Amino acid sequence: MAAAQDRAAAVFHSEPQSRNLRSFDYIWTTIRDKHWDPKLGGLDWQSVRDELRPRVEKTATPAEARPILQEMIGRLHQSHFGVVPSDIYQDIQEPSGQIAPEDEGWTGLDVRVIGGKALVTSVDAGAPAYIRGVRPGWQLLKIDHAPVESLLEKVNTAYWNSTMRGLLLARAVLSKLNGRVGTQARIEFLDGAGKIVETDIARTRPSGIQSRFGYLPACYVRMESRRLGGNIGYIGFNFFLAPAAVMKKFEEAVKSCRECPGIIIDLRGNPGGIGAMAIGMAGWFINQPNQQLGAMYTRDATLHFIVNPRLETYGGPLAILVDDCSASTSEVFAQGMRDLGRARIFGIKTAGAALPSVFERLPNGDGFQYAIANYLSKGGKTLEGAGVVPDEEVKLSRAALLEGRDPVLEAALRWIQAQSTQNGSGR
Repeated sequence: MAAAQDRAAAVFHSEPQSRNLRSFDYIWTTIRDKHWDPKLGGLDWQSVRDELRPRVEKTATPAEARPILQEMIGRLHQSHFGVVPSDIYQDIQEPSGQIAPEDEGWTGLDVRVIGGKALVTSVDAGAPAYIRGVRPGWQLLKIDHAPVESLLEKVNTAYWNSTMRGLLLARAVLSKLNGRVGTQARIEFLDGAGKIVETDIARTRPSGIQSRFGYLPACYVRMESRRLGGNIGYIGFNFFLAPAAVMKKFEEAVKSCRECPGIIIDLRGNPGGIGAMAIGMAGWFINQPNQQLGAMYTRDATLHFIVNPRLETYGGPLAILVDDCSASTSEVFAQGMRDLGRARIFGIKTAGAALPSVFERLPNGDGFQYAIANYLSKGGKTLEGAGVVPDEEVKLSRAALLEGRDPVLEAALRWIQAQSTQNGSGR
């Protein structure tokens, strides 16, 4: 009844007012119907609507309505719920929303925002950027003539108090770098010698396996396994997706490393994906039954991340690398393995985005993010809005990147080597 009255009343408002009202109603209804707690922690949601909706009726622009929408959402006192200004919403979206998956292209660069600067952290060896001479540590100054600093300022302003800020900053830069296959990105860099380098980099089809899951855009899954100094195993992958291929390669990597003095799993930049994959991977390192990484709570069900041990598990030291772009399933895996006393974590605090969440565009053009589940680790820790805090905080720096060094990986190697020494050369 109330919804019908709202639609009728909207006829008497200007179109901008109508769009703001429809946006308000969409947010209010979505939280009412999809929040994992139907009682919203005792919050009188109807009263919130009755109080705030009349204020939206007086707004003429999205900018005027936005603080009221944020105030409504703020009554929940929960992260992963928010309104994003339309220009920022566009900046943080992957290009797959406008480009067919088969036409998506990349430059081969991965990026993090470190010390307020957008820095290249890795360059795919076969990608155009590598061929053009771009190397880790180079700073991005402009993309297609637009200053990167301005883009970072916008995202920083919108997410100044969010644990997801690092993730969204990197995503905003990457969304500008990526585009349609066959086009070129005009990029201005500050190289390692302090010289400005401007170059055109062709966008080509990304390496890896294309995969889609749930609300995520099309992704290209890449996995690497190798041996480091001292025969220490290294496994890194960028999504918990493409399970048939990734789980098989993961199994092969662990089995081939049974005699290794330690294994490192690199989840930096991994935004998550399929939760069940974390359970399967954990089974290679947990030898006791009925252990779990934690539990996910939705309105209709509870999913326990119960680990089933493999026949032959790896019992040596396990290090997990994370950063502020590690999210969702990466956080569940890292925190769960630590709670079980099975891993030591290195890097910087993760994104605090353990909950499955949705980004949608509102009728007034702004974006709306909302979570559809809650997660508690085995140790009873809520990761949402808090993140996984490493056992050893180690930060990347431009100087280290330019030297070809990885301080986070180095710290993990030192720890594993120390364990081997304490145990009489390990395995």
